[in-house]
Amino acid sequence: MLKLMSIGKKIMCTALGLLMTAVTAAGSFYYSTASVNFSRYPVWGVDVSNYQGIINWEMLEEQDVSFAFIKATEGSGHVDESVRRNLENAAQTDIIISAYHFFSFDSPGESQADNFIKTVGADEIDMPPVVDVEYYGDKRLNKPTREETLAILRPLLEKLEEHYGSKPLIYTTFPVYMRYMREDFADYPLWIRSINGEPDLLDWKFWQYSDKGLLDGYAGDEKYIDLNVYNGSEAEFREEFSKNDTF
Repeated sequence: MLKLMSIGKKIMCTALGLLMTAVTAAGSFYYSTASVNFSRYPVWGVDVSNYQGIINWEMLEEQDVSFAFIKATEGSGHVDESVRRNLENAAQTDIIISAYHFFSFDSPGESQADNFIKTVGADEIDMPPVVDVEYYGDKRLNKPTREETLAILRPLLEKLEEHYGSKPLIYTTFPVYMRYMREDFADYPLWIRSINGEPDLLDWKFWQYSDKGLLDGYAGDEKYIDLNVYNGSEAEFREEFSKNDTF
């Protein structure tokens, strides 16, 4: 009887995952900014890359941006053209910063970690490093297997944790989380993209709620900027992360 109940629970979880994947995919066609209860999640920030061009970090700070994730690297060889300028200029403000690596399904995890480590010093970020895992190119239609993905992702995460002294944050979407993360990386802090509603079924640390933010202080090829909130109060955020401190 217990075995049947366990099987039934697993089937229900799988069905829920498939349903939420479908809802997320459908919702993304209609929504680009989820509704946020800012009294519950008062700490918000941005994520940026070379697409935002030259950023006036003091102007972002004046608009109450509390944290920022800066693109650093991609795969085993690419370095974002603006990473050095962004890290150095953001460091002159009180904005809490981290840097992220765009995961490649097509190159070894160890060399991807080396690319990030060569680019971002441990003393340049105030939060753990981030690995951004999402589909690109034809990967949505031709999904890599769990085994292939874990063989790359696991050594990447482990090498970053060894170097920076803290488990990396994982940025991902709900479909990718359900396929690759749920069973093997549930103990990693999660930064989830959900632009059509609050991801209240997941235990998340940061939530990307919009890819259509508009702020003053940048002038690049992309007119929009991604917006995110922290799962906690201002006091909890400042207790967990502080400027130029070990995370």
